[in-house]
Formats: sequence, C-alpha cells, structure tokens
Amino acid sequence: MFINFSPVLLVILIGVILVTGIKILREYERGVVFMLGRFYKVKGPGLIFVIPAIQQMVKVDLRTIVMDVPSQDIISRDNVSVKVSAIVFFRVIDPERAVIQVEQFYNATSQMAQTTLRSVLGQHELDEMLAERDRLNADIQTILDQQTEAWGIKVSNVEIKQMDLNETMIRAIARQAEAERERRAKVIHAEGELQASQKLVEAAQILAQSPSAIQLRYLQTLTEIAGDKSNTIVFPLPMDMLESIGIGAKRE
Repeated sequence: MFINFSPVLLVILIGVILVTGIKILREYERGVVFMLGRFYKVKGPGLIFVIPAIQQMVKVDLRTIVMDVPSQDIISRDNVSVKVSAIVFFRVIDPERAVIQVEQFYNATSQMAQTTLRSVLGQHELDEMLAERDRLNADIQTILDQQTEAWGIKVSNVEIKQMDLNETMIRAIARQAEAERERRAKVIHAEGELQASQKLVEAAQILAQSPSAIQLRYLQTLTEIAGDKSNTIVFPLPMDMLESIGIGAKRE
C-alpha cells in the first residue's frame, strides 16, 4: 500500500524539516552533534543543519564562566574553625569531553572546587591562610585544573574571596597582634639603649685620651646647667682638673 503525497504537502514537509533542522551558533558556541545516539562531530559557529529525529545537538558555551564557591566550613591544621568562600574562573576547551565524559559539567566543577578548597586549606595553619593567600590560590587552581582536565575544562584562576572567623578567634588575634606590637616596641627600645651605651663608651674612650677635652666638656655642662632656672647648682669638679689650673691644694 502506497501513500501518495501531494506536491503541496511534500513542500510543506520539506519546509518543516529545514526549519527545524537549521541552527545558528554564535562565535562563542559549539554544537556537539549525535547521530542515532552516537557522537558524530562538533559543529559551529555559524549556520549548521541537524537532521531532525536522526541527529541531536547539545549546545556548549565556550566563554569563561565565573562560579561562586559557597562558604565552606574548614578546620585548619592548628584546629581553628573558619568559613571560606571563593571564586573559580573556568571555561570549556573540549566540548566533546564536556558533554560525554561528565553529566552537567558546571555542577561537577562546583562540587570539585568545594572539595579541593577544603582539602588544600585544611593542610595549612590559620596564619598561612591569612598571609599566603596568593600561594594558596595557585595551589587550588593547579589541583582543580588537573582534576577537571579529563572533562575538557580549563580552570584559569581561583581567588579566595572571604574568610570569616568567630568572635572568640577575632579577639584572640587582636590580643596576639597587640602583644606582637609591644614586643617590637621593647626590642626597639632595647636596641636604642644598646646603641646609646656603645656611643657613650666610645665617647668616654675619646675623652680619656685628652684631659683638656674633659675640662672643656665640664665647662660646657656647667654652662648648660646655669641656663636653667634652678636656684642651687651643685657641680662636682675632679681634683685633677683643679690642680691643673692651680686651685687645688698641694699634695704632701
């Protein structure tokens, strides 16, 4: 039994097939085409044709995706609880693997980023998390990129966005910072005392080599004290100095 199609009906059928089969992909898009369930090829960008009912296409965006990693509860190596959030920048470099090798590559990359963030930061102490953020970003990016390479994903950058501490830990860090400032102040003061004592020793050695220099220094000190508003001035003079100017008593 044969079915006769009228020319008008045949033209309409061909038109429907063409309309439903024609696809337009932008410059940053690719189409992963399957024929009867098997991978056929990656098409695009531009105008492509997909045979209805025989071929199916999955559209993939090749632009860089900015993904927020939810805040993660992390226990540092020194047993400090901290909440850390991050941002991951990645893009699809192989549309075929991104569709075939993993289901929903965006969700898979998000879960992998959360696991890697907890794993890497948990190996470091809190001070390292706060002071060496750039190095930790690079470590997380390298590990995450290696893990997603099989899915055709390229992780270009990872940035730790925020670290939240509880109030008790914030107060402890503030006390630690204050103690560190006091320690530095005491060290600087001690270094200043040491340098001053060294200079005094050098000055004493120089003055000891010249008695006249000692006399001039005494007179200069007397002049400075006389300029003050004090009523009584007690100024000791060594006997050697008095004898040198002929005032002291003669020795027997």
